[in-house]
Amino acid sequence: MEGKDCKAQLHHPREKQHSTKSFKWWEKMLLTKSIERLQADAKNTTLERTHSAADLTAIGIGGTIGIGIFVLTGLAAAKNTGPAVVLSFILAGLTASTAAFSLSEMACIIPVSGSTYTYVYATLGELAGWVIGWDLILEYLVGAATVSVGWSNYFRSFLMNAFGIQISERYTSAPVIFDTDTQSFNMSGSIINVPAILISLTISTLLYTGVRESARVNTVIVITKLLVIVLFITACLKYVDPKNYTPFLPPNQGSFGLYGFSGLLSATTTVFFSYIGFDSVTTAAQEAKNPERDVPIGIWASLIICTVLYIAMCMIMTGIVPYHELNSPSPVSVVIAYTGMSWLTIIVEFAAIIGLTSVMLVFLLAQSRIFYTMACDGLLPSSAAKIHKKFKTPWVTTIASGAFCALLGGVLPVDVLGEMSAVGTLFAFALVHVGVIILRFRRPELPRKFKTPLEPFAIPIFGIAMSVVLICGATISTIIRLFIWLAVGLLVYILYGRIHSKIGKTFVGLHNHEMESIGGVNESV
Repeated sequence: MEGKDCKAQLHHPREKQHSTKSFKWWEKMLLTKSIERLQADAKNTTLERTHSAADLTAIGIGGTIGIGIFVLTGLAAAKNTGPAVVLSFILAGLTASTAAFSLSEMACIIPVSGSTYTYVYATLGELAGWVIGWDLILEYLVGAATVSVGWSNYFRSFLMNAFGIQISERYTSAPVIFDTDTQSFNMSGSIINVPAILISLTISTLLYTGVRESARVNTVIVITKLLVIVLFITACLKYVDPKNYTPFLPPNQGSFGLYGFSGLLSATTTVFFSYIGFDSVTTAAQEAKNPERDVPIGIWASLIICTVLYIAMCMIMTGIVPYHELNSPSPVSVVIAYTGMSWLTIIVEFAAIIGLTSVMLVFLLAQSRIFYTMACDGLLPSSAAKIHKKFKTPWVTTIASGAFCALLGGVLPVDVLGEMSAVGTLFAFALVHVGVIILRFRRPELPRKFKTPLEPFAIPIFGIAMSVVLICGATISTIIRLFIWLAVGLLVYILYGRIHSKIGKTFVGLHNHEMESIGGVNESV
């Protein structure tokens, strides 16, 4: 059956229908969703409310600590910044913190599962909401596929080091590779990435069976990987040599991104991928016990914990190993080899497997909830809004997300999948900041249990500026791919979403602020 949440968006039980009015297609694109109706839908949700503040914090940490801490730290230091990679993580964390302020404020006003998609829909209109919903596929679905490829690599290495079991690369790597020199796709000789497919399907099955079970598994995973990371930091601390911190930021070598200031900027854009995931807390708002209190706690607790661990890992790794030797897919293993603590290798590889598993779990959870919300709005087929009678989960979108993740992870390499995720997320965060500013103008009377400091607009404007700067730090090919992806999404909206959208189909007499258009159309749906 279709979730009651979806039906409530058209007919609130206390609303009285007066008349109908058809909207022109361009007018519907500018109509915004009702804040009051979204709040009512959140209270009347059919999704099971099981998440505490601790659960939401675990979701945030689970979705954040993964490839960034196990791979990107070393690669960014070796290729872009040297020991100054710690500054890149601080700058990326600062950018993420501005988003955390805006997300916390929006989540308290609109505590529903749609996250950034719903926030933008309610402030900038349907077209902007669709663009963000489509863009979030880069963050969550493509991000999960990226992590599945990394998971496969660590799983293969772990089997070899722990048990002497060797799996052929033909079954653990992508059959398609991207040649950066010729900017073309080629065949690698591999057949398919079997572990990436299996982990994607396993996690989607877990999410299918229920949120409570998924949350418990995620909490156990998060605790395990945090303990191993702390073990690594404390065990390696005595091997740090301060001489390795010099030069702290090597001079530029004549090319953009190769050390110097441009290298610092490029590395900051790269490591921002490490912070993708903390915002997934907002996608579970409709399943939180007390979303107005617990969601901001989950966002900030997870962001602070992850930032502290990232800084510690940067200082440890660049303090033990000369930065130019960290250019490895497994830089943590390089550090361990320098210390001679071979026993730590298997433990860290196991933690990497566990850590990447939790990232995939959170990403696929978030993606299925966003698909569900978009289906409720009519922008995706109504079948995607079905709630399982027994498990109370959006089972259609959960299965679809897992299947697409398995397909992408099974055939594409990590670089093709991953390089777009950071700029896609930065683009989404920038629009959330815009939404906060617009809502301050249009709805200043709305109660805000969490309010972005330095009001009215200092932090959102700074967040927009930082997002734009970091997007400019990406490669041209990455930016081009982002716009191509958004263009494809716009085509899908024109051919399907615009036609089936529920907003603007009828005029229903509601409250004063219901369904206002940012383009001048002041109507209610």
